[in-house]
Amino acid sequence: MKIGPLDTKIAAPPLAGERKSASASKADGTSPSAMVDLSSMATMKVDAEGEGSFDAAKVARIAEAIREGRLIINVSAIADKLLANAQEVLDQQRR
Repeated sequence: MKIGPLDTKIAAPPLAGERKSASASKADGTSPSAMVDLSSMATMKVDAEGEGSFDAAKVARIAEAIREGRLIINVSAIADKLLANAQEVLDQQRR
């Protein structure tokens, strides 16, 4: 399956209301409107690496593999991790 060129960037400009609310929240010190809960695995990874990390070389290797059509995706591993994460979320909600 071909997705298209990776260097194409499509970005929608923020709406006027979004710009205003973003600047207003910074100015008056209010908290953000959304909260993100990290899974325990993600929390451990961030804690182990400090602020988290970004490996530009790895991203470049993956992008090259996608362009060349040689990227192999292990759907079984993705499904297993997705199910494990869903189970973790459900277990947290039951507590």
